[in-house]
Amino acid sequence: MKMPTFAAAKIFRSASRHRLYSTFYKIMDNLAPPKAGARAASSFVFDKAFVNGEWVAASSGKTFEVVNPANGKVIGSVPDMDAADTEKAVQVAYKAFQSWKETTAKERAALLRRWGELVHENKEELAKLLTSEMGKPLAESVGELNYGAGFLELFAEEAKRVEGDIIQTPIKTRRLLVLKQPIGVSGMITPWNFPNAMITRKAGAAIAAGCTVVLKPAEDTPYSALALCDLAKQAGIPAGVLNVVTSSRDNASQVGKVLCKSPLVTKLSFTGSTFVGKLLLEQCASTVKKVSLELGGNAPFIVFPSADVDAAVLGAMGAKFRCSGQTCVCANRFYIHESIYDEFVQKFGATVEKELRMGDGTAPGTTQGPLINKKAVEKIEAQVQDAVGKGAKIVCGGKSTGGNFFEPTVLKGVTDDMRCAKEENFGPIAGVIKFKTEDEVVALANATSSGLAGYFYSRDLGQIWRVAERLETGLVGVNEGVISVPDAPFGGWKESGLGREGGRYGIDEYLEIKYVCMGGL
Repeated sequence: MKMPTFAAAKIFRSASRHRLYSTFYKIMDNLAPPKAGARAASSFVFDKAFVNGEWVAASSGKTFEVVNPANGKVIGSVPDMDAADTEKAVQVAYKAFQSWKETTAKERAALLRRWGELVHENKEELAKLLTSEMGKPLAESVGELNYGAGFLELFAEEAKRVEGDIIQTPIKTRRLLVLKQPIGVSGMITPWNFPNAMITRKAGAAIAAGCTVVLKPAEDTPYSALALCDLAKQAGIPAGVLNVVTSSRDNASQVGKVLCKSPLVTKLSFTGSTFVGKLLLEQCASTVKKVSLELGGNAPFIVFPSADVDAAVLGAMGAKFRCSGQTCVCANRFYIHESIYDEFVQKFGATVEKELRMGDGTAPGTTQGPLINKKAVEKIEAQVQDAVGKGAKIVCGGKSTGGNFFEPTVLKGVTDDMRCAKEENFGPIAGVIKFKTEDEVVALANATSSGLAGYFYSRDLGQIWRVAERLETGLVGVNEGVISVPDAPFGGWKESGLGREGGRYGIDEYLEIKYVCMGGL
């Protein structure tokens, strides 16, 4: 694939590419010089877990290595904690909850706000750390740090907006009150693709509500989680309020089981695969926990004949190829009306070839980092081979280039029986499918057990209303390919999950409602 050699920050500043720049790589404008007092990235690499405000090893003394997916080099090692270590962290969080729940919303808000400020002050170095363990380009990592800090700022504000109610009484001698109170110790399991923002979206809401946290980060990306612990401590968040236990894949199931089955944990929040989410939901049934699940997606991206095709191509670039296609809301199935199909495919493929460049996330000009591991590459390879074997044609890309890298790929002639259309890709493959009518494409878009995100492009106002309401997804992008912001609720329908994160709805997941009847008045 022919790739540009100049910095990606300059690629998108030409007038002809302004819209792609503004929607896909706008985050690059946030690469400001570090503020005074900002630390080096190496000072955020902690080799211990964080429990009760202290850096601790696993009781077994075991560790596991964390590897840079771009070059295979070992970054370092962290504790390989097990069920016993997790039980201790839960006990710590339960004890801390007894006092933390008594703090005022104003006190919690001030601490969260300061935590967010510290993230901003150190975001360039935190971004380098994030890129080293996850692989996404440095500009995207900075964007994630801004996104993550946005959740801390949002929930600092929402903490003071948790309000109850007074209900009109049917009996004169009674008064009816509704209180909202923190649910308790909240167990959390976060993914590797957004190792900063998924933590702040969950833990920020819980801490704002007055809950305490025991969190297991993905084994691929523990350092970003531990760096957040360090900044939380600097911000003044008390010991035991935020606890992070690290574990390898071998111990992940037993750590998760403790968070699901412990009677001291009253809430579980998980972001990850649908398969694992179902297992956790089953385990949580034993203690009837409140559960939030943000699971897999299979997002449709629809372009109707009235759409601005150029705008749709730019939206498709952001919806598909950010984070190398490794997000749960990435567009997975591209449905293009038959009247504009060839035009869209030609322009889409040309834009991918012209604008995207693979490489180490720290290298200037890189827009596409590695996939997280070799298993992810093998999955993508198998999907491409399946599609080609069933008659699809490769427009661009289509192969691995070594290590964990796979070329951004566009396939035409894709049909719904191909793996790339039926399965969540979680990689840089865009399979383009032809459709004829609105009813047909809405039915195809909804013909999946997933229901997280959906996107469509149209300039027909009536169609916009109809399709936005008919899509069976929790998030809908209309003439936009990148839609996530801290202020809006995030969550899915069907097997894409339970509950909502972000926005003013996110804090409700960590609150219990209590009805109080005051009699004898």
